[in-house]
Amino acid sequence: MYKQPSIFFSIKGEGALIMKRYMLKRLGMSIITLWAIITITFILMKAVPGNPFRQEGKMPQSVYENLQRKYGLDRPYHEQYFMYLKRVVKGDFGDSMKSRVETVNDMIERGFPVSARIGGQALIIALIFGPALGAFAALYQNKWPDYLSMIVAIIGISVPSFIMGTVLIQFIARNVSWIPIGGWGTWQHTILPSLALALMPLANIARLMRSSMLEVLGQDYIKTAKSKGISQAIVILKHAVRNAILPVISVLGTLISNLLVGSFVIEKIFGIPGLGMFFVKSINNRDYTLIMGTTIFYAIILIAMLFLVDIAYMFIDPRIKLTKEGR
Repeated sequence: MYKQPSIFFSIKGEGALIMKRYMLKRLGMSIITLWAIITITFILMKAVPGNPFRQEGKMPQSVYENLQRKYGLDRPYHEQYFMYLKRVVKGDFGDSMKSRVETVNDMIERGFPVSARIGGQALIIALIFGPALGAFAALYQNKWPDYLSMIVAIIGISVPSFIMGTVLIQFIARNVSWIPIGGWGTWQHTILPSLALALMPLANIARLMRSSMLEVLGQDYIKTAKSKGISQAIVILKHAVRNAILPVISVLGTLISNLLVGSFVIEKIFGIPGLGMFFVKSINNRDYTLIMGTTIFYAIILIAMLFLVDIAYMFIDPRIKLTKEGR
């Protein structure tokens, strides 16, 4: 009798030791990756021509030298690098070169919850409707529901989020009085930016889910379940969907990070005071410490999400086996 693979499995004994080694290996790789990002970001900032203080018009030489000394810009590059690396290890991204009242950490603490709320709502929308749209398309393969679902997916992939945001402003906000066009304050202000940000990941998930669902529906255990007289709904929900969803889980780390990073332009369009606003201003003002701080902060989120999803996937997918070398 063929038995459907279980979506969960336990790791005991030698398997647990191998898993720990694998986790330590992945953690080490994550730390090295983060160090590389910090180093490359620092080098790129130093390679950019100009100086953030020379842009403020005619500045007395004494004031300029004091600012250079305050931020350590008068020191050799290798000393600046190790000083900055030491601060980052402590979780300190330094002082903003433009703001006189807030540090980079203060700006991140103020802006990131706003960006996280928009990204979180977009993620929920994508995870609810993306798998459902993909599964629906697979169940009606080569029929009009399949074509309609894929048209929606193609539009979501082809149309950038900032254009979708503009379209939503033109065709929804102007005709629905209770949905604000921009600004921040109430939950209504999050509707349009969340929808604009969710469409592309929703479309990607739908396409991935459709392909995975078609593959699962052709497996032997699905045929066996049908031959036993199990209802169509149970076969689809209990046997097909929960196995077809595995590839979607594998991309969650990148998906979450892309939603947060992708909110930069959306926040600008809708006038949202998120971290994207600080990032855009930092580029225009050549605020090196803020540029590096926000870049490294998002890199930490991306690496952490990839690490957690990679580890979680080892527990969720029983088909993945680890050798003694942890590969």
